[in-house]
Amino acid sequence: MKIAVIAHIRHAIAEPFMGGMEAHCRLLCDGLRSAGHDVTLFAADRSRDANLAAICDAPYEDVLPWRKWRGTPELAAYQQRAFAGAWHRILSEGFDVVHNNSLFPEIMEWAARDGMPCVTSQHVPPFQSMRDAVETASDYRNVQQTVTSSSQLAMWSARARRHMAVVHNGVRTDRWLPHADIGDHFVWLGRITPNKGTSEALRAARIAGKKLHIYGPVEDGAYFSSEVEPFLKDGVEYRGHISLQTLRPIVAGASGVVVTPLWDEPFGLVAAEALSCGTPVCAYDSGALPEVVGECGHVVAARDIAALADAMSRVEEIDRAACRRRAIKRFSSHAMIAGYEQAYERAIDALLDQAAFAFSSSHSRTSALLA
Repeated sequence: MKIAVIAHIRHAIAEPFMGGMEAHCRLLCDGLRSAGHDVTLFAADRSRDANLAAICDAPYEDVLPWRKWRGTPELAAYQQRAFAGAWHRILSEGFDVVHNNSLFPEIMEWAARDGMPCVTSQHVPPFQSMRDAVETASDYRNVQQTVTSSSQLAMWSARARRHMAVVHNGVRTDRWLPHADIGDHFVWLGRITPNKGTSEALRAARIAGKKLHIYGPVEDGAYFSSEVEPFLKDGVEYRGHISLQTLRPIVAGASGVVVTPLWDEPFGLVAAEALSCGTPVCAYDSGALPEVVGECGHVVAARDIAALADAMSRVEEIDRAACRRRAIKRFSSHAMIAGYEQAYERAIDALLDQAAFAFSSSHSRTSALLA
């Protein structure tokens, strides 16, 4: 198939990735190509891809930072121009299906209007404009939806779920590999911002008397200065924002990975990557994390720092080989791509069915006239 992948344009699709959405988009494009598809990535300039169509001069975080411009006409117009330009090119270049990875609701409206097979991946809990767009698009079978977990599916209305399926995010299990040498430290990784709970993890590490190494971009400087930096001592260290190639053996060599979201985590890519390395997970019971972690870690009540510290103290109870098996079975990139291919087929088949029905109706009318 000839597939157009439309990325979110807050950040470039380039390492070191700012977050899970960017990492997912990279894996999506690579996985689809490995499966034999012809893929064009429509994304912000500065993205890295073998077949990139740049749709704006820079990621909007570089010119209209989200924290300052969120909800403004300026930011809305920036995105509108970028995605409208991408859509015009998609319609003119004969794509079989669009994979909408952008969180931009209007793309579904355009797909319904223009009869374009489209699959939209919902990476976050439904916000109002997206909820409205999905419910409207539910009247069109060529506009399909995927969510990353069963917990996310439950957040949508029955109407929205008419053409919605669960497709777990995937992990390169051939690259996130176990390591022979296991250290006595834990790892926390992700964007350093309040809703990711960085400070909760380091406080738990201090209570448990465990070393904790923190990796990721500092998204909220004030939060880092007040809630993270003062506690960087006694084995708790911030080690910067590094590439996945460098990060993988670090995760594989950790005693455990700590995941502390203070919101309903739609999936928990960090947890799945850790399991692929055979590394147990100590996590808050938030969103999809219980679904991802299963029996391969300890899941405790969100914001219960004492319980998280206790979980870190008991991480050696977890069978690391079982962690690896769970990741391969449930979260491989092959499983993710297969799920998306099924969604593409449903979207394309809907238009074929419509065409067949139209032909049948026209043929019946013609026969009646001839009779």
